[in-house]
Amino acid sequence: MTEPALAYDDVAETGEAPAETGHDFIPLSDPDITLAEIGAVDAVLRSPRISNGTLAEEFEAAFAAYVGRAYAIAVPSGTIGLVLALKAYGIGAGDEVIASSYSFRETAHAISLAGARPVFADIDYWSGTLAPQKVEERITPKTRAVLAANTNGHPAPWSELRDIAVRHGLLLLEDSTEAIGSRYKDRLVGSFGDAAVFDFAQPSLLTCGEGGMVVTDDIDLAVTLRRHRSHRLNERASVVVSSAASYQAGISDLAAALGLAQLRRIDEIVERRRLIEQLYATHVQSFEGIKPPYIAPDVTEVNWFLYLVHLGTRFTRSSRDAIAEDLRVEQVEAAAYSHPLHLQRHYFDLGYRRGDLLVTEKIADRAVALPFHTHLTDSQIEFIVETMKDASINVGAGAAIY
Repeated sequence: MTEPALAYDDVAETGEAPAETGHDFIPLSDPDITLAEIGAVDAVLRSPRISNGTLAEEFEAAFAAYVGRAYAIAVPSGTIGLVLALKAYGIGAGDEVIASSYSFRETAHAISLAGARPVFADIDYWSGTLAPQKVEERITPKTRAVLAANTNGHPAPWSELRDIAVRHGLLLLEDSTEAIGSRYKDRLVGSFGDAAVFDFAQPSLLTCGEGGMVVTDDIDLAVTLRRHRSHRLNERASVVVSSAASYQAGISDLAAALGLAQLRRIDEIVERRRLIEQLYATHVQSFEGIKPPYIAPDVTEVNWFLYLVHLGTRFTRSSRDAIAEDLRVEQVEAAAYSHPLHLQRHYFDLGYRRGDLLVTEKIADRAVALPFHTHLTDSQIEFIVETMKDASINVGAGAAIY
């Protein structure tokens, strides 16, 4: 039986501010840590090995089994995982990879880090995921792969994207850094791409501080990924292994122990977050002028990464920022969900400009990420929503929803 989640006074030594009332600081994310996780980490600290070892391998096997893939390769982050996957596929200078510009976690940076050119396609207004028809419009003779994300936990339209990839002979890569546990047509995310990437940093519902995982059913890809990731001590005399320079990009047994403990509790964590989602839904019903959460017909289950509020079209980016600032003044950590990648300096230098991706910009300018974790109380959520409603009155009350 799993121990209940720790109360704030039980973990005061962590330095986190208490969140018992609406007037105390309410963080955007707060890991669901119990005595099970603390015990797992304590056991590693008392062992003779805390670096990458057998626990990391156990975590890989357990995560592969959970997602339903043949192989899992643990890495320091989703970004590094994607870099290694692109390298393993031989994607680099002169190649193009189609991706979304709309993301909280900047996994797509890996495309540039691998030496390839990111080609951004626009998104679906409702789901926030890549729009298949927009993807197809971006394909050129240089296109090698499509990187589609399960944005904020909502699965991408994988059937349509797979059809496009097959017709054009492209790799289909899956960014599941925001969507652990979500399902598309009854299948868990992470099972649709030729390779899929996960990330375990906050605010992921499964967190081990920092870390990630690449999953695949391709044994050749798995072997190549491991070779590029790191060399083990018992491989130091191998002529074959030492022929490839590695990134030394494994994870420690400390992180793996935390990840394993969280994975064993993942159904419980998901259920606890669903209760928080239901509380939010109850309180935002009276909030006019926002776009309600959307779930596409083929999507079986969504485990939201963050609780997003999409403001109406009469709100501007500056008014959204003002609302987020008002929340922060009231000790509620809130943030713009996304500063679109194509408008960031690196991609601006590649020739992208505002107006290139109209739907992405329209959604990103009006999305506010609110605290979403299992330690929230009903009174805190009521306070968050009421504070946001009051702030919106000053910047655009009564705005049209769409």
